Amino acid sequence: MEVSAKMKTKSRRKIMSIRGMGQVISVSIALLVMSLIFGIINPSFFSGDNMTNLLRQVVPIMIIGMGQSYVLITGGIDLSIGSVAGMSCMISATLMTAVGMNPILASIITLIACCLVGFINGLLVSKTKLPAFIATLGTMIIARGIAQLANGNLNTDGIPASADTFKNIFYYGKTLGLYNPIWIGIILFAIFSIILSRTTTGRHIYAIGSNYEAAKLSGVNVITAETKVYIVSSFLAGVVGLMLTAQSGMGTMNAGTGYELNAVAASVIGGVSTMGGQGLLFGTVIGSFIWGVLNNGLQFAGAPLALRNLVIGVVVIVSVLIDRVARSGNVDMKKWFKF
Repeated sequence: MEVSAKMKTKSRRKIMSIRGMGQVISVSIALLVMSLIFGIINPSFFSGDNMTNLLRQVVPIMIIGMGQSYVLITGGIDLSIGSVAGMSCMISATLMTAVGMNPILASIITLIACCLVGFINGLLVSKTKLPAFIATLGTMIIARGIAQLANGNLNTDGIPASADTFKNIFYYGKTLGLYNPIWIGIILFAIFSIILSRTTTGRHIYAIGSNYEAAKLSGVNVITAETKVYIVSSFLAGVVGLMLTAQSGMGTMNAGTGYELNAVAASVIGGVSTMGGQGLLFGTVIGSFIWGVLNNGLQFAGAPLALRNLVIGVVVIVSVLIDRVARSGNVDMKKWFKF
């Protein structure tokens, strides 16, 4: 019995030693509590239709949040991803409508274009040492401009009937009872979680965020690693853009607006540190669900949009403050509020 107790204690310590696991557990409990509260306020919250609707709302934020998490773990930020999603929506729809291109080929070309934006972001940040905030702010404006220019500053016509398979793959279709976007989210989560936690690239990403100079001196190719994270971020934003195209059945120039902020919210609520070097994609998934549950639950409770935004904003600020206190070890409130 004593040996078994020691093994359990050792296992718990090993789990808690994983970077960001403590906050992941905390936000998971918070998600459960919030869901129960909203379920008590309105039992319809747990209805099958609402749960399905919630999942479909959360998946795009989860996917784009995973890309943002990659960037945040290196100590950067990607403000361009909402515009990249919009660019993806417009390019894919324009290729299918104005050009009459096969939807699969149009999707591939669109994702390549999105990855190119990520490649440029990565080089600007890693090679020229431009601050990530400034570099991605610039490409955010450029990507939105491309979205507007793609179809002559107009939303596209509806994508043709030949694109029904495309719409089913990225939004309307079901496999084994679940909508396909949910499966896409699960597959992408599995792939990018393994990359982050089980590969050399993942270790380099954490190393850069933990101590950039130490990582560089230890032989990490920081330019390559940083460029990779921005490519991942833009690729995932591109996938979300394809989902938006399939959902609306057309290209809309304002698609993805504000998604970069939702992605940051999902990441930091889920325990990804804004200071770099810490975070888990599972935490980002939980953070996405907290974002979704707050939106959905407050809507069920009759709260106006302004109040929902206010609550989510407060949750983001509190999450970042908790991270800062935990990382600095400073819990002296008198010192915090001394001016």
